[in-house]
Amino acid sequence: MAKIKTTFYCQNCGTQHAKWQGQCSSCKQWNTLVEEVIEKNETKDWKSKDITASHKRLSKPHLIEEIEYEKQKRFKTNNTELDRVLGGGLVPGSLTLLGGEPGIGKSTLLLQVSLQLPYKTLYVSGEESLQQIKMRAQRIGGDTHNCYILTETKTQHIFRQIEQLSPEILIIDSIQTLQTDYIDSSAGSISQIRECTAELIKFAKETHTPVLLIGHINKEGSIAGPKVLEHMVDTVLQFEGDRNHLYRILRAHKNRFGSTHEIGIYEMQGEGLREVNNPSEILISKKQEDLSGAAIAATLEGLRPLMIEIQALVSTAVYGTPQRSTTGYNAKRLNMLLAVLEKRAGFKLGAKDVFLNITGGINVDDTAIDLAVIAAILSSSEDIAIAKDICFAAEVGLAGEVRPVPKIEQRILEAEKLGFASIMLSGQNKISKGKYGIKILFVNKVEEVIEHLFA
Repeated sequence: MAKIKTTFYCQNCGTQHAKWQGQCSSCKQWNTLVEEVIEKNETKDWKSKDITASHKRLSKPHLIEEIEYEKQKRFKTNNTELDRVLGGGLVPGSLTLLGGEPGIGKSTLLLQVSLQLPYKTLYVSGEESLQQIKMRAQRIGGDTHNCYILTETKTQHIFRQIEQLSPEILIIDSIQTLQTDYIDSSAGSISQIRECTAELIKFAKETHTPVLLIGHINKEGSIAGPKVLEHMVDTVLQFEGDRNHLYRILRAHKNRFGSTHEIGIYEMQGEGLREVNNPSEILISKKQEDLSGAAIAATLEGLRPLMIEIQALVSTAVYGTPQRSTTGYNAKRLNMLLAVLEKRAGFKLGAKDVFLNITGGINVDDTAIDLAVIAAILSSSEDIAIAKDICFAAEVGLAGEVRPVPKIEQRILEAEKLGFASIMLSGQNKISKGKYGIKILFVNKVEEVIEHLFA
């Protein structure tokens, strides 16, 4: 007879409480505790075998030099952007969680990947019918000889089909729709999400099968369910972008097998998601006439250099308090740069509205775009256009000094490849003696930038 235990979980942060209370002691949110019944069963694993069978293969401690290691071959997804973010492909036995806004394209991306995979793939959907998935597959196109579709929400039924099919890759859409018989609560609850994920982890590690999960997000933008879910999986990917824009960005927030600095860029089309191999071309607008308030920055996302356009608008404040608005850039850093311009360069911007935008709908945290931000603000304030063939890559300090940034050679080569005639850098940057086909302008203070641009 199974032993039943009742507990209370916070639906906001996932903290477990022994009894009900009005406010969660962890996240301080009110009326978020929900009672859930947990059924403790001694025969609980993904194959539902007796637990005594696992006692035969107890782990023993080993010296680290005695451990034999063979580099595992990754599963290539035939999707360059996804492979880049994952660090080279799917690792056998890994669990990858993909989150994002509703309608952003999570299911489209994974279905598109499953149709391209040269491996036997099982796509499990708990949200859509077979006919809906077939309609999307026809729109996307691709080889369907290796992709199997299963519409099921019970984990026990899913594992029964897995034993018969023996897929090489498993895709779950989504983890919030799964339900196990060992937990007496509704699908999507914290205990169900945690238990279903634990069963999938055990399956992935024992069979060395890569598992891809789609996860919903809450109104704050984080993965819905317990925070421990992100700790349990090996990789957490975030699919970002505005549904009103064409471009989507794939980032790795956690990756046990690669870097978390890489990004993948896609363009949403009627036939699915198209990989963007040269994002610099789409992030720079093709304007014909010279307009003030625009500057090009050479930034870096992981190992990928990007040329992005910074747009600024400086106007007289209509109301008493000037506005400071940013899109894709840190508002506090904008206020700091405006203070540097006023204190060190003598530009009176305290009574003016300043609006800043990074084109393409992306968010950039790289401090190397500071110099381009200042150049765009000054260009708009003085209503003088910056030459189209110049770009910037430097950080600006509180004393008005122009500071060096890392990996400067990659930024220079990207600017040269895109046809820029000159790039403005910090005078403290160490550059190799190789010959570049681009003119390099060195500056040490903000005042020198003004002399170069507006003399």
